[in-house]
Amino acid sequence: MARPASPEWLIEDGIGETRALLIAGEQVLAAKMIWPGELRAGQPARGKLTAKLKGSRRGVALLESGGEALVDHLPPAVTEGQMLDLVITRAPLAERGRLKRAQARVAGAHNIALPLPLAEGRTVRRLPTGLWEEVWQAASSASFDFPNGEVLVSVTPAMTVIDIDGIGSPRDVALAAVPAIARALAWFEIGGNIGIDFPTLAAKADRRAVDEALEAALAGWPHERTAMNGFGFVQLVARLEGPSLLHRFATARLGAAARMALRRAELAADDGTGRVLQLTVHPALKAKLKPEWLDELARRTGRLVEIAVDPALAIEAANAQLIVR
Repeated sequence: MARPASPEWLIEDGIGETRALLIAGEQVLAAKMIWPGELRAGQPARGKLTAKLKGSRRGVALLESGGEALVDHLPPAVTEGQMLDLVITRAPLAERGRLKRAQARVAGAHNIALPLPLAEGRTVRRLPTGLWEEVWQAASSASFDFPNGEVLVSVTPAMTVIDIDGIGSPRDVALAAVPAIARALAWFEIGGNIGIDFPTLAAKADRRAVDEALEAALAGWPHERTAMNGFGFVQLVARLEGPSLLHRFATARLGAAARMALRRAELAADDGTGRVLQLTVHPALKAKLKPEWLDELARRTGRLVEIAVDPALAIEAANAQLIVR
């Protein structure tokens, strides 16, 4: 019997974003989407303490790279105006109408459990066929199918909410949804406060069965969890390191779609012949295609790049083809 493949991070250096999948065999276990220039958890930074909150060990630092960070666990001797070497513990988060500051701690002052860098993964020219597309489509729709049902995931300023819709008895639907919930949490890189709204289960034995199934499904995912209450609600709390894939689509859908359009163009150039690479997009997407991205697309593919617009196309449905002229 063949031994199961060990999980491995595979990294694709795309135009305008880095894509990473944790893969075991042909199965996607987790995903990350990283955009250049953004702060990341674990990244060193330097900043000037501009405010120290009275009666606490927290303050605000103006980062040399731009923007502000909320600094936690400040050493008592630190004073306003002092330059600090910091470690980012959570990237800034864009939300409707506001931007949550990054979070940081003073470097070397505390033992900080930080994520393993993706530098330990393996960079590949292309991720395995179809896997990124599967993750991207799931994140775009914010949903996962399971037998006779669907898990729907919504981002709110307070928490990420997971709703379950299915056909069958409430117990059967709840149990069938658990694997899809576990997959969504890892694929979408969800952290922070998470609420799961299961069907209402009147019997304590049924609630206990779902709790046990959820515990088993999330055994390798660090978190804290409440037991299911009488209304079918479960709350999870997990480390939040930055924007989830769902945050990307909720706050920068055009940007995410533009990057995917460029990826489709690269794939089209890999699979055909022709001097001109024509990328057809919705008109709203054209403005998001930065000139430097298009220059990079031309360099990578060795083709003349043309952009066509089609108002009938969905934002997410850009397509590309090679043209012989």
